[in-house]
Amino acid sequence: MNIFVVNSGSSSIKYQLFRWPARQPVCSGLVERIGYPNATITHKVYGPEATPDAPREVRRTLALPDHEAGLREVVALLTDADQGVLRDPAEVEVVGHRVVHGGESFAATTEITEEVKAEIRRLFALAPLHNPANLLGIDVAERIFPQARQVAVFDTAFHQTLPEHAFRYALPEKLYTEERIRVYGFHGTSHQYVAAQAATHLGLPDARLITLHLGNGCSAAAVHGSRCLDTSMGFGPLSGLVMGTRTGDLDPSVVLHLMGQLGYTDEQISTLVNKESGMLGLTGLSDMRDITKALEQGDARATLAYDLYAYRIRKYIGAYAAVLGGLDAVVFTAGVGENDALVRRKACEGLEFLGIELDEQENQLRRPGIREISRPGARVKVLVVPTNEELEIASQCATLLKS
Repeated sequence: MNIFVVNSGSSSIKYQLFRWPARQPVCSGLVERIGYPNATITHKVYGPEATPDAPREVRRTLALPDHEAGLREVVALLTDADQGVLRDPAEVEVVGHRVVHGGESFAATTEITEEVKAEIRRLFALAPLHNPANLLGIDVAERIFPQARQVAVFDTAFHQTLPEHAFRYALPEKLYTEERIRVYGFHGTSHQYVAAQAATHLGLPDARLITLHLGNGCSAAAVHGSRCLDTSMGFGPLSGLVMGTRTGDLDPSVVLHLMGQLGYTDEQISTLVNKESGMLGLTGLSDMRDITKALEQGDARATLAYDLYAYRIRKYIGAYAAVLGGLDAVVFTAGVGENDALVRRKACEGLEFLGIELDEQENQLRRPGIREISRPGARVKVLVVPTNEELEIASQCATLLKS
């Protein structure tokens, strides 16, 4: 079964093609700067003579007026006489779409119908930066792959198992019943994938896990036996951990003060808390690699930022250990979680009373795949589990269509 996974952004398309049940993609790529005359396509092909670390790569710069033009260029690469992996786009049997927000309507992967598209459209107000682009990708894929079954995998779906006392806010009830203001959570596909990988690695189907997705966006989840019991992002992606450019947890009184006393508009506040805060606000830098360099050079702002970033993670580990009633493993994933040994060390410092003890030598090593970085015999395992959201989307598509 050829499963084409699409993650459509406002000016980009990320994609992978799987020849299921093989879990290594046949090819992958990224279309960027759609709508500009200097759009780019980076297309990688993995074949018998290529490896995940050394694929055959094609890079192109060209004008792409819209998403349809971008996806048609991708199809041309997929079917290219020299580089192609398909003879005809009709060989694509399933297109799996990442959709950020499913609201309360979608608690599982869903085959796309006109009714499903209408509901995704209705949810635009809850994810104005993402759902419109996701739906655009669906519309384009339906035109380019009319023979394929289209499937939506929702970032919020994994968090629909939260109990009501975890997803409700202490607001007047009608704001929930009429406006559906509640905790939704995000990064669900990543949390679901790494939690399943960690449970399999541990040989504990009912494992109590804290999964930490640390990238430019950051979130934590408390997972027990594949069920999410709590998560740090809420109604939107702002709450919880400190992020690259987002605040994480912030007293609403700050927002009221900015509006009432300093004259900020809602647009200025949105820009401030989403794009100008987090590590960028603290240091002037948003990439953790750059902040690490500044830290090594003795930059006081970088030192504070790292301490604040790790402190917030430790707070959530402690809180979620209480939610779970115990803990089998802490799981680090995504770009920062998988690659930044200093973040992992500082996040685990002082948590020995919970049974979390890091092996610093193992923590410093870089190896592919799942690895344990806790001390031998430690009561709680600390794992690094590389995330693979595209593989999880393909897997969920295959499971849905076989059922």
